[in-house]
Amino acid sequence: MKIDSSLTKSIADTADDARSIEAEGYDGLWVGETKHDPFMQLLIAAQATERVAIGTSIAIAFARTPMTVAHSAYDLAQYCQGRFVLGLGSQIKPHIEKRFGMPWSQPAKRMREFVLALRAIWACWHEGAPLDVRGEFYRHTLMTPFFSPDAHPYGPPPVYLAGVGVHMTEVAGEVCDGFFFHPLTTTRYVSEVTVPALDRGRARSGRDASSFTVCGPAFVCAGRTDQEMARAIKGTKAQIAFYASTPAYRPVLELHGWGDLQPELTTLTKQGRWADMGALIDDEMLDVFAAVGDPQTVGRVLHERFGSFASRIQLYVNYPAEAALVNEVVAAVRGA
Repeated sequence: MKIDSSLTKSIADTADDARSIEAEGYDGLWVGETKHDPFMQLLIAAQATERVAIGTSIAIAFARTPMTVAHSAYDLAQYCQGRFVLGLGSQIKPHIEKRFGMPWSQPAKRMREFVLALRAIWACWHEGAPLDVRGEFYRHTLMTPFFSPDAHPYGPPPVYLAGVGVHMTEVAGEVCDGFFFHPLTTTRYVSEVTVPALDRGRARSGRDASSFTVCGPAFVCAGRTDQEMARAIKGTKAQIAFYASTPAYRPVLELHGWGDLQPELTTLTKQGRWADMGALIDDEMLDVFAAVGDPQTVGRVLHERFGSFASRIQLYVNYPAEAALVNEVVAAVRGA
């Protein structure tokens, strides 16, 4: 199981952070789309590194069109000399409509068409195929030589899709090369919901599971002293509560009988009581969602939970932690 790292959110520190991640032996680095454009940040990271895989985790598909994403991803595949992975996600309806001013409807069906449109555009550029996308949501039928990028030796990048719900996960299995699981997941949810959905999607398209990558962030709640553990528990519970307040993630909670917690947490977000949310996450929930304990214990738990499911993981550390502590966890995962 490969271990990846998240790239800094500070543009000024991007190059130095990317070099450090590579020097520390991580296998890949990912950047999400929050305050900055992830494609621009990854260009800088690519110029500062030579070996690590580089990808978006995730870029928001519905904030863009297939054509705009196709251009950015195809160019980055060349800049990164084949190391780039295009990771996509849908975001949620309020952000797409109210923040990005873009349409929202039938997200799983729209995402399937989005990815297929990407592949058709790349086939036009890379293989000379006619561009003829006439879907329910997207239409791309015009491409002249003046606007068509030259084919390059690295070709289109692999496409990974983030998902929690059954339908989006099936889409990932059907039309993508990989899948991002969400940090708010559990061993039971993976075995009873995620894996069967991926299998159904792959069966529809005849994709081979052996060439399909599963990856994602895993909550790490680690400490070597009582003080370190208290800090880790507080930070991890707060982040679990933040994600659990989102209606789209309620199915994970419901599987464990915690569904009623979601609207309670949502109410606190609307009241601006962010600091109070973590107190609603008890120790049982913490143990189900996170790997908790000293570095050796955390490494063993992560390997037990994800070793047979994921081919690469990111350590999700949502609290101040010494680099030495994180390195001990990494070593424990590698040695498990």
